[in-house]
Amino acid sequence: IRGALWSEVDFTRAEWRIPAERMKMKRIHLVPLATQALKILEDQRSLLEAADNRSEYVFPSERGPHIPMSADTVRVAIRSLGFGPEQMTAHGFRSMASTILNESGLWKPDAIERQLAHVPGNDDVRAAYNYAQYLPERVKMMQWYADYLDGLRT
Repeated sequence: IRGALWSEVDFTRAEWRIPAERMKMKRIHLVPLATQALKILEDQRSLLEAADNRSEYVFPSERGPHIPMSADTVRVAIRSLGFGPEQMTAHGFRSMASTILNESGLWKPDAIERQLAHVPGNDDVRAAYNYAQYLPERVKMMQWYADYLDGLRT
């Protein structure tokens, strides 16, 4: 997320489209954006515009608009919230999402795995032929997850 580019975000379609060349598995990855995520992105865009920051990055570095925020920035933010390295890491958010989505029993495991940009791996034949995106289910799933996280606040 720290390397997200504004050119990849489609506010109209409510999706973040990450090109294959930026993904580990070299496959395009579509991320449905919940209304809460869209609001955060709109707020971020407004903050950058107010600061006259014309960065191509959604989350530019403090060192300059032409590089993304560093991985260390995320780690420091998590630590400043009081979480130790044994409690939470940046990658831990993916694990947390997977666990919550799977334990809810509401979503197909394949849809959850695609949302995490995982491809079928145990069955080479299935991996070679299954390009399903499960996008309609993932759109609903991401909105459910955002609402679930909002509910934790209350």
